[in-house]
Amino acid sequence: MQYAYKTFGTCSHEITFEINDGILSNVHFVGGCNGNLQGIGKLVEGMKVEEVIEKLKGINCNGKGTSCPDQLARALASKI
Repeated sequence: MQYAYKTFGTCSHEITFEINDGILSNVHFVGGCNGNLQGIGKLVEGMKVEEVIEKLKGINCNGKGTSCPDQLARALASKI
């Protein structure tokens, strides 16, 4: 199933992704640091959603209290 998540507190403003049988795929960030966010999307491709949440939850960018990876973890947590 495909999802879209509006981010907050980050340079990216939306994340789209798919979850099928608990596996994450097709992660795309809209806005933000293009190269880094493409890299994150490739690294989490094919991983279990729970594992991605565990690895990315709580990452802080420059004292903002969140980050693009943390926003992905929050987006995923809201869908399971």
